[in-house]
Amino acid sequence: MAAPLVYLSFPGTAREALGFYRDTFGGDLTLHTYEEFGRTDGPPDAVAHGVLDGAVALGGSDAPDGGTAVRLEGVLLSLLGTAGPAVLHRWFDALADGGSVTDPLARKPWGATDGQVTDRHGLHWLIGYEPEE
Repeated sequence: MAAPLVYLSFPGTAREALGFYRDTFGGDLTLHTYEEFGRTDGPPDAVAHGVLDGAVALGGSDAPDGGTAVRLEGVLLSLLGTAGPAVLHRWFDALADGGSVTDPLARKPWGATDGQVTDRHGLHWLIGYEPEE
C-alpha cells in the first residue's frame, strides 16, 4: 500500500456503507464476516473486515459489541483532483443523495471548482478540481 487507508468502524452498517461506496466510486469490494474470522464479539454475519479497492480506497468493519463506531469531526476526505470534472460531479451527486450538501460543487472566486458534502453514513467529503487549461 502506497498511502494510508481510511479504515472505519461502522455501527452495524458496514455492508450497506461499503456497498454504497462501491456503487458510488466503482472498484472491487471484499467483505469477510465475524463468523469467517472466528470472532464472537458480534453477530456472525457482521462485517469483520471489508476493503474497497479502486479509484477511491476505503476499509471498514462493523464495530464489535460495546465498541465505538466512527464519529468524525474536523475531518474531510479530500478527492481534490482525483478524477476528471464529470466523474467528480457524479461522485458529489451520489454522495449527496441521502446526505447533506455543506457547500455546493461550483466554481469559486479563486478559479477552482469545489464543494463539500456529508454522505448518508456521516463521512464529510471535499471534492473539486482546478480549471482546465
